[in-house]
Amino acid sequence: MQSKTPSRPVWIHALMLSAAIALTACSSTPEQAAKVEDRAATSTTSPSTQGLGTGTSTSPGAVTSAGTVGQNTNPDGLDPALRDPASPLSRRSVFFDYDSFSVKDEYKGLVEAHAAYLKRTPKARIVIEGNTDERGSREYNLALGQKRSEAVKRVMALLGVNDSQIESVSFGEEKPRNATQTEQAFAENRRADIRYVGE
Repeated sequence: MQSKTPSRPVWIHALMLSAAIALTACSSTPEQAAKVEDRAATSTTSPSTQGLGTGTSTSPGAVTSAGTVGQNTNPDGLDPALRDPASPLSRRSVFFDYDSFSVKDEYKGLVEAHAAYLKRTPKARIVIEGNTDERGSREYNLALGQKRSEAVKRVMALLGVNDSQIESVSFGEEKPRNATQTEQAFAENRRADIRYVGE
């Protein structure tokens, strides 16, 4: 008597054949090295021009010559030029004469630098905070602080900044930079501060 081995179903043979073909095909494919991203690129922009779009840069969060923020940004999403002491963008205060809300010529360059940054960085938003010294009534100082913040906003709008990027508020006399009662302190407190949203 002859013993019979049980036969396998046809689909099992087909599955085994497919697996063998797949393994053979994989082993005959030449291996290629994976490409590695070069993250050691260095900036070609000097600190005084970084963030102003006058050079090219590949450093994290830097503004390129095309005026766009680099792919790698800081955790807060802000351009490092905003904090670079050599950059005009690090200067944030516009000072005013007593009982005035006219932007003086000496601060127009500062306002222009921030306006240029805002124009090439459409996602950036600022709040312009108007402040006064403590002389005058609280209501008068709130109104004067608002006029100061709106004066800076108006200059930026004339330079082409989108209105939706700027908010103007007044703190009046509530946020003095210098709390002493001297002419020097009063002059320090008569200002509009530019604050970037996210700082």
